[in-house]
Amino acid sequence: MKLFTALLHDEAAASAAEFALVLPLLLIFLFGIIDVGRFMWEYNRAEKATQMGVRYAVVTDPVLSGLSGYSFATSGEVPAGSAVPSTYFDSASCTSGTCSCTGSGGFCGSAGFNNTAFTNLVTKMAEMYPPIGAGNVEIDYKNVGLGFSGNPDGPDVSALVTVKLRSLNFHPITCLVFACSISMPDFNAALTLEDASGNVSN
Repeated sequence: MKLFTALLHDEAAASAAEFALVLPLLLIFLFGIIDVGRFMWEYNRAEKATQMGVRYAVVTDPVLSGLSGYSFATSGEVPAGSAVPSTYFDSASCTSGTCSCTGSGGFCGSAGFNNTAFTNLVTKMAEMYPPIGAGNVEIDYKNVGLGFSGNPDGPDVSALVTVKLRSLNFHPITCLVFACSISMPDFNAALTLEDASGNVSN
């Protein structure tokens, strides 16, 4: 009985027991700080990949095939030297494997999906942020009235090109135990189409 009473009053391991109680909270707090830094790093890389992607998209072959070679003056009956009306070509959206085009002219019927250009774009973006896959990238082309029909030096429509990055997930260290992830926000970057020719950007 005296031994049991002595053990109850013994405080030799009290600090170790208190530390064992506090340690899980301390580790969660520490990994949480690390994860905040990792999230900001991943966010910045994804944002820069989107900016690099749109720069690549406006100076290389368009994913919307036919955009750089179609003449609205000869094929679309738009007077040479005038801006292409949005009724002839308004916009197009390209995702992995397909492009959808809106406009009542003949361009949308002849436009298609350039798989090589799309693959090159995704590869270029993945150089900056490796988790990017084909399913995360969308390219939009919007006729904003720039360019002119019959342009001999480039596309008749200098479309506003928007590269969108979607459906990316961030995996925190603290979620390794709980098997969870955090959805990252969507990223957009837009520039006006330039020469739209070749497969190298600066």
